[in-house]
Amino acid sequence: MLLGTPGGTPGGTPARTPDRAPLRTLGRALAAGPVLLDGGLSNQLEAQGCDLSDALWSARLLTDGPGQIEAAHAAYVRAGAQVLITAGYQASFEGFARRGIGRAEAVGLFARSVRLARQAAGAVERDVWVAASVGPYGAMLADGSEYRGRYGLTGRELERFHRPRIEALAAAGPDALALETVPDIDEAEALLRAVEGCGLPVWLSYSVAGDRTRAGQALETAFGLVRGHDEVVAVGVNCCDPADAEGAVRVAAEVTGKPVVVYPNSGERWDAGGRGWAGAPTFDPGGARAWQDAGARLIGGCCRVGPETIAELAGLLGTTAAEGWA
Repeated sequence: MLLGTPGGTPGGTPARTPDRAPLRTLGRALAAGPVLLDGGLSNQLEAQGCDLSDALWSARLLTDGPGQIEAAHAAYVRAGAQVLITAGYQASFEGFARRGIGRAEAVGLFARSVRLARQAAGAVERDVWVAASVGPYGAMLADGSEYRGRYGLTGRELERFHRPRIEALAAAGPDALALETVPDIDEAEALLRAVEGCGLPVWLSYSVAGDRTRAGQALETAFGLVRGHDEVVAVGVNCCDPADAEGAVRVAAEVTGKPVVVYPNSGERWDAGGRGWAGAPTFDPGGARAWQDAGARLIGGCCRVGPETIAELAGLLGTTAAEGWA
């Protein structure tokens, strides 16, 4: 429990309140069996009619449409998701500053991202964990750099970028931190240094192409970085082609012995220049069984994977009954 002990009924049954944390830690849940992640937040927001053309992407709605973010989270809860990833992927002090948002207000927006997910989670009588998204440095640039890495910064510079928002997010009381869509080893090392002492479990997930990171490094080396980091409860991949998922899961499980996290995108390709998706979707929920057999325990979808697919995954993995996502 990260937010204190919840109240209860006279008979001892925990009372569900909008701000209570789950009764188990995420690490203990992963040890017991598969845990279902949500899908892409941006595509659900777009399905709700939101314009995400701003450089802040979904993080803009933390100021302009927080109710839309909570509604998107709620759609995934109804679909059966057990973990909600917050709208902080593209949020940073630097990005907010370009919009004229000062540091104190930005801290409040980081906290809001966690609170909105917690409120959506509180609508059901089951454990739903909130993972605060910590996107890569390239997400702040809003030019597709997170799919390339190698920004020309030193590891210490990357650590100085990540640490303040990690501290702000940790103070907001999520159940975990999602270090996600990491394109290269240098940034992974910086992130792992930045989360030391944060007091929260974290997962580290790379964006990969084939059997290498987006920056071209061997996955054995990339996953091996988490050795000795007890705060890392899962390691794996996200926002990759579904065809690359199973092989990466096997490598992560063999190298680390930790639970593996996997949440590919739909299989479509992001065109940074045109700011749109190209190609056909290839995400097959049935593939999750192979991922689970290979060592995956934290399973879901990323960009362009919506509530319908998460509901299918809930049924296939036997995690929880979807309540009707529409």
